[in-house]
Amino acid sequence: MRADETDSFPFTSIVLTGGSSGIGNSFLKHMEKVYRSVRICNLSRRSATEFSAQLKLRHIPVDLSDTNARTAAIQEVLAFLREDESAGQVLLINNAGFGNYGEFHLSNSGAQREIVEVNINAVIDLTAQLLPVMRERGGTVLNVASVTAFQPTPYIATYGATKAFLLHWGYALDYELRDSSVRVMTVCPGSTDTAFHARAGMGIQGPSAKFAQTPDDVVNEAMQALRRGSPHVVTGWANKIMTTFASWLPWRWATPLTGRVLSHLKAHSRE
Repeated sequence: MRADETDSFPFTSIVLTGGSSGIGNSFLKHMEKVYRSVRICNLSRRSATEFSAQLKLRHIPVDLSDTNARTAAIQEVLAFLREDESAGQVLLINNAGFGNYGEFHLSNSGAQREIVEVNINAVIDLTAQLLPVMRERGGTVLNVASVTAFQPTPYIATYGATKAFLLHWGYALDYELRDSSVRVMTVCPGSTDTAFHARAGMGIQGPSAKFAQTPDDVVNEAMQALRRGSPHVVTGWANKIMTTFASWLPWRWATPLTGRVLSHLKAHSRE
């Protein structure tokens, strides 16, 4: 950790989704270790309870796929930001997301819509409502996407498309806000050692298992990119190589290659 990291951190309030597990939980652990004076608001179904009282953490329980519950939670977030007397910069981390594995025509359409609600609509709603405050005070929108954003992804078609949306949307929004004090960046991790794959009905094996990162690895790279002001970062050297290669390939070649890889990731059992 760099000695001047705390001095270069301009944010006084952080709003995070999905902090109860996985990468989101590692963001909280990072803040507890380095930025204890920062006020944090976490939106997730379950509370992140393992942190010390020194971490200024407020939990808002919410199902982000529920439009009405999401609207009410955002009002609580805005009230949380108004309580910050320093009126310092705001860091919004849109981290919550999930996916389902399988052929689309065999899936439940309601479950597919729920993926879109959490991975896209919740991000849009939260960002849209917080941007007026962030434009006034300054800040950064940090969206957690995936390496699936760089090519079509058979068997996780809806999930991959939502992550492609986040990458494209983040770049476009950052350009629109170029004359303001708000930046937008997108973090694209690959296989990560979290409960995501089991919940999606997927396994991690072969090269994916060999090069899987820990959530802490992802967060460390994300925070380094945040300090650099990068518009996006692919975490992990193997993922950087893979996404560079995928971006060079025509989709008519990339799609069957990705499909063959993903077809072998069906988990034998689910948690």
